[in-house]
Amino acid sequence: MPQTDVIIIGSGLAALSTAYHLRHKHITMITKSSWVTSNSMLAQGGIAAAVHHRDSWKSHFADTLVAGCYHNNETNVEYLVQDGPSSILEWCERGMNFDYDEKGELLLGKEGAHTHHRIIHAGGDATGKELTKFLYQATRSSINLIENELVIDLIIKNGQCLGVYTKNKQGEIEQYLASKTIIASGGCGAVYGHTSNADVITGDGIAMAYRAGAEIADMEFIQFHPTMLHIDRKCVGLISEAVRGEGATLINQNGKVFMNDLHHQGDLAPRDVVSRAIFDEMKKGNTIYLDISMIANFTTRFPTISKLCREHKIDLASGKIPVAPGMHFLMGGILTNDKGETSIPNLFAVGEAACTGVHGANRLASNSLLEGLVFGKRIAEYISTLSFDREYFFNEVPSMYQTEIELPNKKEIQEIMTKYVGIQRTENDLLYAVKWFESYKDQVSFWDFNVKDFTIEQIEVINMLTIGWIISSSALTRTESRGGHFRLDFPESNDQIWRQKYVIRTKDEMQVEV
Repeated sequence: MPQTDVIIIGSGLAALSTAYHLRHKHITMITKSSWVTSNSMLAQGGIAAAVHHRDSWKSHFADTLVAGCYHNNETNVEYLVQDGPSSILEWCERGMNFDYDEKGELLLGKEGAHTHHRIIHAGGDATGKELTKFLYQATRSSINLIENELVIDLIIKNGQCLGVYTKNKQGEIEQYLASKTIIASGGCGAVYGHTSNADVITGDGIAMAYRAGAEIADMEFIQFHPTMLHIDRKCVGLISEAVRGEGATLINQNGKVFMNDLHHQGDLAPRDVVSRAIFDEMKKGNTIYLDISMIANFTTRFPTISKLCREHKIDLASGKIPVAPGMHFLMGGILTNDKGETSIPNLFAVGEAACTGVHGANRLASNSLLEGLVFGKRIAEYISTLSFDREYFFNEVPSMYQTEIELPNKKEIQEIMTKYVGIQRTENDLLYAVKWFESYKDQVSFWDFNVKDFTIEQIEVINMLTIGWIISSSALTRTESRGGHFRLDFPESNDQIWRQKYVIRTKDEMQVEV
């Protein structure tokens, strides 16, 4: 069976950044779809970095903590914001073309909860796409890329990770062995009905890490992006926060501006604040729009968004874009230290799949691409110092059995999550969601099922059930409101528990850690 130095699960920016800095090793990158299908490719906003002489990493640090409601791992935030500017400069020196102003300086935008203009763009509103493509071209010759193959479980022997099991489109099981395995599979946006995420983001990496016994933390903290294009009661695409950074305002159907009365930063308040405000307006029966009438040359500044609006027959000349919140980013994930190490030896995680604590309870806008670059490099440099043992053998297929099961479809899971574990939560709603997810445990254990017996579609559903149960259980346990977790029955933050992390391990064990 194939043996390699490093297996990387996923093909987004965090995966590619890690692979680039490990290119002296033998790397196998496995992605369930095509490498172009990732949340990184969809990222419009940009990369936050304190590159301007009037800005500082300390200001970026403070903004990150405020947005994260002080639930952040402050040491890891320091790594993020201190290494950010040099990381941007390094990629510029390698030939990455960001957007510049007429003076030849980086064109810096402003987004929600930032106190400075520090958002770096590429291609206007196609930053993620341009940067991911550039990293792919810089990395492709040094990796063995396997596309359209789903990693279905980790190979664990004597408490260590030895590689992965996969299933291809023909339903065939493969095994890949590696000295180090890195999960960079992204978050879990597809467990919600309205999301900015790619539809392949079903939480697979986090679910398989959970089954293997890795510690999972902060899963109750879900960021809902305030402004997704809202057509016929459906969210059909993202309207970047950079639009509000350029001066756009949120209004209702009567033209009333409502954010200025709710937060001192108005339309550029933290995302959790803005999302809840829009949600409250919609509960009153109001329709919400972004007023873009004050933005000159909108189609030039935002070509991706303009194309999206034209495809859905939105008349930009009217100056109004209909919007609503949708699931955008997971602050939690597989618990790691500052070097990407999980609680399982030889298993690492990076990007949205990982919980480094840099985002706290609510991610600061445009810190996600930065995290992929900074921690991808950081993890790679650490792994390069470790010993690599490829003289091992493993040839054990999971035990096989046949069973009849009845699983929900993806839409049913999405409806439960959207209705009961959404922007606003209550104990009764969360109890209902937890019991609904647990009703499937008699048929499919969340921690011990035979992957060979299920189709790819069924495995994705099981992963979504696992993630849904973890999120709803974590949300039920946290009896306060903080960042992306808002409880109507506990609307205030609780200073006695604000630093507590709810760490879930296998066999339903949940432990509170400070």
